Amino acid sequence: MRIIISLFLLSFLAGCQLLTASNNVRYLTVLHTNDNHGRFWHNESGEYGMAARKTLIDQLRNEAEKSGHSVVLLSGGDINTGVPESDLQIAEPDFKGMSIIGYDAMAIGNHEFDNPLSVLDKQIAWSNFPLLSANIIDKKTQQPAYQTYTVINKGQLKIAVVGLTTVDTAKIANPQYIGHLDFITPAKATQPLVDMIKTKYQPDVVVAVTHMGHYHDANHGINAPGDVTLARSLKPNTLDMIIGGHSQEPICVDKNGEPDATFSAGKACWPDKQNGTWIMQAHEWGKYVGKAVFKIEESRKTLISYELVPVNLKNEQGDFIADEIKKDKSLYEFLLPYQQKGAEKLAGAVGSINAFLDGSRDLVRFEQSKLADLIINAQTEAVGADFGIISGGGIRASMNAGDVNYKDILTVHPFKNRVAYIDWQGPELIEYLSIVGSFPPDAGAYLQYHKIDFSIVNSKAVIKSINGKKFDINATYRMSINSYNAAGGDGYPILTEKKGFQNTDSTDAQVLRAYIEKYSPIDVNTL
Repeated sequence: MRIIISLFLLSFLAGCQLLTASNNVRYLTVLHTNDNHGRFWHNESGEYGMAARKTLIDQLRNEAEKSGHSVVLLSGGDINTGVPESDLQIAEPDFKGMSIIGYDAMAIGNHEFDNPLSVLDKQIAWSNFPLLSANIIDKKTQQPAYQTYTVINKGQLKIAVVGLTTVDTAKIANPQYIGHLDFITPAKATQPLVDMIKTKYQPDVVVAVTHMGHYHDANHGINAPGDVTLARSLKPNTLDMIIGGHSQEPICVDKNGEPDATFSAGKACWPDKQNGTWIMQAHEWGKYVGKAVFKIEESRKTLISYELVPVNLKNEQGDFIADEIKKDKSLYEFLLPYQQKGAEKLAGAVGSINAFLDGSRDLVRFEQSKLADLIINAQTEAVGADFGIISGGGIRASMNAGDVNYKDILTVHPFKNRVAYIDWQGPELIEYLSIVGSFPPDAGAYLQYHKIDFSIVNSKAVIKSINGKKFDINATYRMSINSYNAAGGDGYPILTEKKGFQNTDSTDAQVLRAYIEKYSPIDVNTL
């Protein structure tokens, strides 16, 4: 009898050991999006949109939880700017929609600074999840300007989330809004913060939500260093994963770690891994929901599956790539009044153009653009200028031939920049153009100019003519410019304190609308 009891006891203890080992294995499903840019509503083809996104996320979350997984939903930031219906309502439907969907945290993106900071304060208040950035510092207090991290308890897991923002924000956001802020090196902010979090909270998983961009093998070019540089700059095992944004791409690599050129919607995707840190990004606009499944055993985290799930994307034939995702009824009804309100403000043609004007990133950041000519014509006329300039990054969309409505104009000009001017003496103008005319292609700062003929020779501007007349170094010339570039945006020299500078109360969109109304139909060949 004693032997039987001993055998039973040994069997019971062995079973307990097996149960304990099983309990030590936990699973985490990470869902993520980034670069929403005002796409709370589906597009004209019925693609993406927050209502369908909620249906998909609810499904993925429920499936994961039924399997015993903890689930976290994260965003890589840039909720603002891109669609007029959202822009006119300072992204209220987008932030409130994200709250209804159930996001747990997001990174603060550079476009969160497109409006006065009072708007960002409102957006934070609308959100039932934290907006995070650890590397934005108030110059006066030398303290973080925004919440730096959050610790989330999900099922059996404690998940720490740290936020980071591209340091390029310092030059691409409106200096009038961010002049009191410093954007410090992300790794400098991250390492001590994560060390503190691990000591204080002992989290099971540490995630960085970032808005910095993924640049393969850290080749970031003219952009600020991004997620790859961050991962390589930290001590190994500092971060388990980076959920990113900003470069607006699906991060997929092949078996050799090279960019997977074969990826398209519906195909397999595997994320990048650098210095032990997984790096993920889900393209843009809510076109995909990223889904990563991790197995967690003690301190070891293993990525066991990953996919970018398309949200009602269509192929070239106009068919859904996967089964159509039905729109969540309650969220659809919540967002509908916002869409209707925005559409009412934008309805009706204001004029017309007779040909397509290309405002694509691949053109306006590389060469002179007819659309820029139209924009500068409108701005020079509004302020009585002899010529005008605008940075290529300030043009955000193309304009199709035919009728033009206010939505089209606001899509080109979403930032509400004021039209300004400055009166230059000849020598000062040469000095200024020597700087702005030297910004390289493939940069938001790339100079678009009109009604002036000049070139850069040995790093110095040589001006031939202005407004059709030979340049006179002793004359005074008026230049139109927007308030963003005048305040130092895109790295332009600051003009706002210079003698002869004047801001107006008219926005770039208002001025372009008035010009198109006045001169329609516009022949693009005469620009």
